[in-house]
Amino acid sequence: MIKIVPYRKGYGVEVSEVYHLAVHAIDEAHYNGAQKRAWSRAPRSGYHWHKRLTRSQAWLAVDTARLVGEHPCCVGFINVETHYASRGYIDSLYVHPDYQGQGIARQLLQQLASWAVSQGMLELSVDASSLSRPLFMAEGFRLRHKRYQEKAGQIFMAYYLVKPLI
Repeated sequence: MIKIVPYRKGYGVEVSEVYHLAVHAIDEAHYNGAQKRAWSRAPRSGYHWHKRLTRSQAWLAVDTARLVGEHPCCVGFINVETHYASRGYIDSLYVHPDYQGQGIARQLLQQLASWAVSQGMLELSVDASSLSRPLFMAEGFRLRHKRYQEKAGQIFMAYYLVKPLI
């Protein structure tokens, strides 16, 4: 059973693995091998992800039927910036390849949106990939503009999407 829970210490390494595996499972029709390697050459440290997620508001999708040590296995995650200048910006949304297509990304996004409304946020925004753009659009986000991003010498098209919350 999948459950959405707030991020907590001890999941950094699993989050790193989910991120890396999700990036490298993307179909070549969306991103080629060089782009995927630029996006994630190898899993980052658990410390990196722990710091990144504790500096924002984050949730995990965990599979309560699978344990890693003594806690449920992380199969996805999402986080949103809470600082003034970037408040409401969705930094990450990834689901483990074995769990994709089950509505987990939508559940994570809906949890985040519900929380954002309760915090009085006026809108959410995201730089969506070509792969994630349909999900965000289906959840009420609208295209503000396209832009290019560079990572390790590779160019990526991003779609800056915004969703009003009021």
